[in-house]
Amino acid sequence: MIPRALGANPSVVWRWTSCTPSAPAQARAALRCALAQLGYDGEVISNAVLAVSELVANATEHAVGPYELRLRRTDAEVICEVEDRDPRIPAIPVFPAEAPFSLAEEDRGGGLEALCALLSERGRGLHIVHELTKGVWGFRSQKWTKTAWLALPAVPKDRFGRS
Repeated sequence: MIPRALGANPSVVWRWTSCTPSAPAQARAALRCALAQLGYDGEVISNAVLAVSELVANATEHAVGPYELRLRRTDAEVICEVEDRDPRIPAIPVFPAEAPFSLAEEDRGGGLEALCALLSERGRGLHIVHELTKGVWGFRSQKWTKTAWLALPAVPKDRFGRS
């Protein structure tokens, strides 16, 4: 459980191993609860949960565990981190200048058809993360671990100074 007074030090939301069944689903549920406790709602939670689900699935599929999902606060944002025990950073795909599922010229597909085609191919998870986070995500590597991260704008404080 994440306290409303999330600090600069990371707070662990959830830990799992490569044997944990339905890791992305469990990460989504844990993150959804934590973000709601921090005052987020609606589309911000939905986008963050979907993006983190991709990062969790990638970590579980391509790296060794154990794994951690963490949140930490800076002055301007809340950082969501997914850490695994493989320091290698994956190849980052080239992202198109326009959304890969934007509407095409008349009678040329696009829209939902293009999105379905995009999602049916493997290797598109980081494109989804990039779109959902508006490009505010990345990786950092330490000696024995790698952390995928994304940033959410801080929840505005109310008139009493609370988040």
